[in-house]
Amino acid sequence: MFGDDEDVFDSVTWESPSHPYEPPQESSSGPGFRQSTSDSDGPNDPKWEGYLITSVSDPVKELAETKDAYVSYLVSAKTNSRIYSSGNPSARRRFQDFVFLRENLVKDFPACVVPPLPDKHRLEYITGDRFSPEFMERRRSDLDRFLQRVSRHPTLQRSALVRAFFESTEWHVHMHQHTAHPPVEPSPGIIDNISDTLLNAFSRVRKPDERFLSMREGVDQFEDGLVLSERLWTRLRSRTSDGNPESGEDLTADYHDLAVAVQGLGFLESGITDPLNHFSNTLLEFSALLRHTTQTTTDPFLVHLHSLLAYSHANRAVLRLRDQKQLDFEELSDYLAGVTSERDRLSAIINGHAGSSGLGLGAYLKDRVDALRGADDDKSRVEKMKKLDVKIKELQDAVTTAHETSDAFSDETLREQTVFQYSKEAEMKEMLGKLADGQIEFYKTSMEEWERIIPMIQRIRVHP
Repeated sequence: MFGDDEDVFDSVTWESPSHPYEPPQESSSGPGFRQSTSDSDGPNDPKWEGYLITSVSDPVKELAETKDAYVSYLVSAKTNSRIYSSGNPSARRRFQDFVFLRENLVKDFPACVVPPLPDKHRLEYITGDRFSPEFMERRRSDLDRFLQRVSRHPTLQRSALVRAFFESTEWHVHMHQHTAHPPVEPSPGIIDNISDTLLNAFSRVRKPDERFLSMREGVDQFEDGLVLSERLWTRLRSRTSDGNPESGEDLTADYHDLAVAVQGLGFLESGITDPLNHFSNTLLEFSALLRHTTQTTTDPFLVHLHSLLAYSHANRAVLRLRDQKQLDFEELSDYLAGVTSERDRLSAIINGHAGSSGLGLGAYLKDRVDALRGADDDKSRVEKMKKLDVKIKELQDAVTTAHETSDAFSDETLREQTVFQYSKEAEMKEMLGKLADGQIEFYKTSMEEWERIIPMIQRIRVHP
């Protein structure tokens, strides 16, 4: 249930820290199960402080006979982290609790790649009964994957909100407290007062960092591969089994029709009726096996592909946010340069220097407009200079803060890309491994089915 036999993140050197709670034997490998404390770790390398192994199970319909009915899930964990009061915390949570957890993790950790939740508006979720066993199992699986991704993250797994999600017996009280007193209070600054025309969504970073350019290119290639794989496997699924035995438009239906035709031949050929009936039954078994493989291997593979694509979109959003932090710094620097230039121009005019000559058409027109409005005297210029001096001081502080924020966000983004790469590799190994196992099982069972029919066919005697 907890992926005891997982063997991922093999490239990371793990050390088991001394701790009062002894980790279970299966934690020797896995996604963030041990603390990485190697001396070779760089400043931008992620550090895992203990392990967190999560599970979502046992969906139960609560308040079944009322209009407020909902489904609760048992969330469980195994951990040796000091922030937890026990090594095996567990609680029951509903889907809206997962939504609250995810939304607040995004707010509390804007530089982290917070995994997405399953889209409740996808076609798979809006069709059928949301309390059906099939629906609840699919959602349980998606929520389980969400928590596994959170548990792999060295920062998110240690957050107080995640701890409360597994341990709190008064979760609703904790939700209200967290909303009223978030860990990170937004602090308004001068950047909030700059017009949207200055910092707009269509601006581009003028001095892009080559490290993040290559990362974005890698994300593009990864997502292109996922999209192509999803398209091809969706086409394969529709041609193999569309899930409707009555449609007659897929390979499973063709094998079913062929089985009926062979059975009909058996009634006509009295001498070989029994072998033909066995052959017909084998065709029916193979048709059912194709449909079973679609449901147990292909469909989960497609769901995981789509989920991994959404996870990559969350990673892309962090890269875009890093660009925005750099853009804030660049735009503020330009704004500061413009205000400083205007202050220097006014100072030159007051001191009897060249004035606005050589400073451009805009400065000249501004002087003419001020003259027409009667504001063309030294007293008004001095007042303007005082205001500009105050603004320059504010902008200098804002530029310094924006530069520090941009650098810190860049460092955190580098760590996030390493964490995402680890998680992506682990999921790719799991996803492709399950697909390979399902295909091997399909072909192995198919060969056994067809090999059983060969002796019956060989016993047919053809007389000249």
